[in-house]
Amino acid sequence: MKNKKGLLALLIITVFVSLANPAHAQQEKDADKTLSPYFFVKSDDPEVDQLPLKSTAVKVYISGVIADVAVKQVYKNEGKKPLEAIYIFPASTRAAVYGMKMTIGKRTVVAKIRKREAARREYEQAKQEGKSASLLEQHRPNVFQMNVANILPSDVIEVELKYTELLVPTDAVYGFVYPTVVGPRYSDRRITESHPSEKWIENPYLHQGESPAYTFNITVELAAGLPIRDVTCSSHKVTINYRGPALASVKLDPSERYGGNRDFLLKYRLAGGKIETGLLLFEGEEENFFLLMLQPPKRVSDHQIPPREYIFIVDVSGSMHGFPLDISKKLLRDLIGNLRPTDRFNVLLFAGGSSIMSKRSLPASRNNVRRAINMIERRRGGGGTRLLPALKRALSLERTEGYSRSVVIVTDGYVSVEEEAFDLIRHNLGNANMFAFGIGSSVNRFIIEGMARVGMGEPFIITRPGEAPDKARTFRKLIQSPVLTGIKIDSGEFDVYDVEPPSIPDVLADRPVIVFGKWRGKPKGTIRVRGISGDGTFMEKIDVAEVKPLKTNSALRYLWARHRIAILSDYNRLSPQDERVREVTDLGITYNLLTAYTSFVAIDTRIRLKDGKAVTVKQPLPLPQGVSDYAVGKGSFARKALPSVTPRTLTMRKESRATEQSHEYEKKHLAADSTAATPALKEINIELGKIAVTEGLSKESVQKLLNKHLSTINRCYKRATGNRSGIKGEFTFTLLIDSEGRVIKVIMDTSSKKNKELEKCIDQQLKTLIFPSRKESQNAVVTVAFILK
Repeated sequence: MKNKKGLLALLIITVFVSLANPAHAQQEKDADKTLSPYFFVKSDDPEVDQLPLKSTAVKVYISGVIADVAVKQVYKNEGKKPLEAIYIFPASTRAAVYGMKMTIGKRTVVAKIRKREAARREYEQAKQEGKSASLLEQHRPNVFQMNVANILPSDVIEVELKYTELLVPTDAVYGFVYPTVVGPRYSDRRITESHPSEKWIENPYLHQGESPAYTFNITVELAAGLPIRDVTCSSHKVTINYRGPALASVKLDPSERYGGNRDFLLKYRLAGGKIETGLLLFEGEEENFFLLMLQPPKRVSDHQIPPREYIFIVDVSGSMHGFPLDISKKLLRDLIGNLRPTDRFNVLLFAGGSSIMSKRSLPASRNNVRRAINMIERRRGGGGTRLLPALKRALSLERTEGYSRSVVIVTDGYVSVEEEAFDLIRHNLGNANMFAFGIGSSVNRFIIEGMARVGMGEPFIITRPGEAPDKARTFRKLIQSPVLTGIKIDSGEFDVYDVEPPSIPDVLADRPVIVFGKWRGKPKGTIRVRGISGDGTFMEKIDVAEVKPLKTNSALRYLWARHRIAILSDYNRLSPQDERVREVTDLGITYNLLTAYTSFVAIDTRIRLKDGKAVTVKQPLPLPQGVSDYAVGKGSFARKALPSVTPRTLTMRKESRATEQSHEYEKKHLAADSTAATPALKEINIELGKIAVTEGLSKESVQKLLNKHLSTINRCYKRATGNRSGIKGEFTFTLLIDSEGRVIKVIMDTSSKKNKELEKCIDQQLKTLIFPSRKESQNAVVTVAFILK
């Protein structure tokens, strides 16, 4: 009895302390929150401009095989309070960012390259002193962050950054990609445990289908050096003007001014299917650089292909819901459906957890192929994107003796564990190749290209359903026979050093062999390239003395340094003490390049904000075209018109997004839903009726989950009826649930149909539920009745 009284007293004290110290209670609550994207909620403070980025304008100049890109971001404060704007944006994985400047009125400040920590300190000091400043940091090789401090009311501040990249053709097709938006990244790390450099993941997003809050424009001037043809843009509506055999200009159509929600994709060919090959030289004041691009031999088809084993890893998480998963299904139907009878294969699906078709790979028989396709077809997309456990499980599968293994992963790459994935693949892949398919209009190209690179395979990007068959055919062609293997380069009398890459991997696709490096002395001698092609020994010679160094090739110094940085750090997990960190930092400082360890900072000398403090706002990003609200959270409860809601309130774990959102919304914001035409529900219109479950699930756990979501179901009633009574009776639904607890099918009893809109809404809500997972592989069945009062 005494123990019970003691426990009761302790409980009362705990509750009292929590109530008396709300800050402590909030800290405990925040400790459980994960580093996740959230939906943008407009503030009710009219004096704060929450959308400071007004436009992004891009100018691209392509000369031969090198693209030079200028990106101008315009920030304007249309509110009454000074601002600090934070904007997360993407770039090409090959971009060498070499310059930045900030313009305020008629004053222009050229940014300086600094070590990352020093640049951040200088920026923060300038912000505290009331000076306008801008800071450009790299979070990933393809994800950057721009901070612009002390934007005063009515200010217009322009920030321009410049980068260059090498255009490498595949199958004689050149492509330039300008990524426009960073897709939401899944993370299961707690906020309190996350490194400050990872906080960018916690970024606001607009809802599915909402246009970007800023305008977008892009122009391309193309001077190929050889006659060009077939200039196309598959992503945006453009106007193409040919100004000569080798010259063309591309302009974005005015109707695409809000087209910054998908990658800009430009492709072109050279006449006769040629590719730009040969040697480029640049002679600098202190260092000289070269670039060698050599066309490989034609592929020779080999029908004596050894038996192969394929492991297909398929992302079925929330960000893949809808359009991306539809593309994946089409692709996999093609890939699996065209396996040879002599092949073996397995399929692993992953989201918050993973499920596998078989413990060992199976023969590609008609029945097994049909079974695999049915397994994939049943998935609709939902849950978090736990890539690492899925990779570990797939890479640990027992190998089939005498079979050459290829691992194929299909995903949008919306995760924050890129380097961990690269390390895992590098150390566990063995003698297999990994091929990565990026699915969607704005995929994470860094992880797609990186997984293929460390896995000695090839990356593929599919942005539209119609591209799936062609990509599948290309994949099969690569598997059949590589273009060139055992590649060796002999520079002879041409004195070269710091050559990248140190060793050249096998060329699987029809693209040129590329070598960067530095040279000393006079350009002379002969470069010889040797290798094994499909029809025997291959050798090509280049006479160095015939090539003149050109000042127009000055970008080679940036491209060499960027390639060196990629080898050292892009695809490796580095500890702060790693010697490679120092080398990457030195490269960034020496060659004026943005890296993970160097940043650009521009500071105005004038003190402009003398009294007060700037309000920090994160620029909300549009969801990439075709990506649903499931990528962030179901989203039906994060109304942008809700007053006085902080973004933190809407931070959530993707794995339990529907549960957390509905619970948080009902508890705090239901009465404030100003988007609804009728007042909030004053009574419960729908009650839980009879529940029946099969073995493997407890009735109590099912009832608890359904009761937790009953308020959400009642909102369906409100939407369907306008809060008017009149629909009475009972709705009965049967749910088919897989071993991971995900609802794979909802069937409604046809005898209980009463209101189409209500039925559809309840059906959609039931599909978001996550039931307890089970060890049994067979599906469970739950039948539930909802009573309408």
